[in-house]
Amino acid sequence: MIDADESAARAAPKYVLISPCRDEALYMRQTLDSVIGQSVRPAKWIIVDDGSTDETPAILAEYQAKHDWIEVLTRSDRGRRSVGPGVIEAFYFGYDAIRPDDYEFICKLDLDLRLPSRYFEILMRKMTANPRIATCSGKAYNEEHGRLVAENHGDDTALGMTKFYRVSCFTAIGGFVREVMWDGIDNHQCRMKGWLACSWDEPELRFVHLRPMGSSQQSIYVGRMRHGFGQYFMGTGFVFLAASALSRINQKPYLLGSLAMLWGW
Repeated sequence: MIDADESAARAAPKYVLISPCRDEALYMRQTLDSVIGQSVRPAKWIIVDDGSTDETPAILAEYQAKHDWIEVLTRSDRGRRSVGPGVIEAFYFGYDAIRPDDYEFICKLDLDLRLPSRYFEILMRKMTANPRIATCSGKAYNEEHGRLVAENHGDDTALGMTKFYRVSCFTAIGGFVREVMWDGIDNHQCRMKGWLACSWDEPELRFVHLRPMGSSQQSIYVGRMRHGFGQYFMGTGFVFLAASALSRINQKPYLLGSLAMLWGW
């Protein structure tokens, strides 16, 4: 007999995850376990090891051996972490290994997250109910002293660490640009075509960002400067950027993080 949950999972649309990663041994088990525990699991999960030098390959091999829907691909070591364009190059290394038309939804997923158990089920339900939604996500939170603190992203953007797309819309905008701020540019491209990019701050869509935003390079200050430069690259005006930096003044690193954004711009 098939129970109600299994029947619903079989009836759900098919989605595929693609996860570029490099040296994620510290966080990745939480992401792997939270995806395995989803109420509707992905039909396929392509994980691209972008030249890891820590225990990442061993952990990936362990999970791949247990789950036939997880496939690990390996790229050669470029000698450094490359956020922005490098991440998208790794994403496309995985993208080229699938037939996108086999799926209704596709997600670029980072391996430093802890997702709630119905995360993808709810996103797909919302997108099915509203065909104008091209890309969406939940909201990112950091854990600080036993409580969750919001990263404070706008509602009119889908977050780059869980960029969930309708495949037809992803194809129509030409996918991600291989430049810094790719995860802001694609939102604008969707809106230019009359679609919606959005995120929701609902309890069942709040996920934990285990690594603070912008801290994956040499330091969080370099990450904040990169964010400022990315906004400049995307054409953001100084007044808007200054307001954005001011809104983050109470986030760690206090004040200096906002100043680093301005310096990067």
